[in-house]
Amino acid sequence: MSRLLFDRRYGVETSEFAHLDQFGLAHHERVYYSPANWGTLRRALPAHEVCADDVFVDLGSGKARMVLEAAARFPFRKVIGVELTEELTEVARANLASTRLRVRSDRVDLVQSDVLDYRIPDDVTVVFLNNPFRGEIFAAAITNLLASVDRSPRPVKVIYFNPVEEPFLLGTGRFRHLRTITRGRATETDIFGTTRIYSITA
Repeated sequence: MSRLLFDRRYGVETSEFAHLDQFGLAHHERVYYSPANWGTLRRALPAHEVCADDVFVDLGSGKARMVLEAAARFPFRKVIGVELTEELTEVARANLASTRLRVRSDRVDLVQSDVLDYRIPDDVTVVFLNNPFRGEIFAAAITNLLASVDRSPRPVKVIYFNPVEEPFLLGTGRFRHLRTITRGRATETDIFGTTRIYSITA
């Protein structure tokens, strides 16, 4: 119910789940659309850690709930949402057009692309993941991210909601766990219901 209340308050539609088989894109490593909770970013990322030069990307952005939160609650220079399905991208664009949230970011880009084809911009400094994909697809996306950091060395934070693939992240030797945020009855050792924040080492 609280999801719907926030959607109504903000003038958007982000709450309804969507399964990839609806769009002919079902794959065992791709996860259905389930929105992260409103407030996830505000709890995970203190405002003083974001400046006007920072760039945010949500890989698997769905209907743009976290894109909207990033653009409205933080002074990011640019906010990007990358979504596999054309249909959810169109919903995201409609949400951006209709929202009653005051967008602070200078630019918001909603990109319809397979993450396997998407080249992460070399100015991205905050990456959000809501468990959008797993296995080899996740590994490829993280390899892409690390390649961006290596091309243009810079501090990057990764905010990972429901961090199913954390063993892969830590196994690269490039990610350092900074903190864990829990919700409801979840504990810090749980996967679902937690948000974990990492920094990438050069």
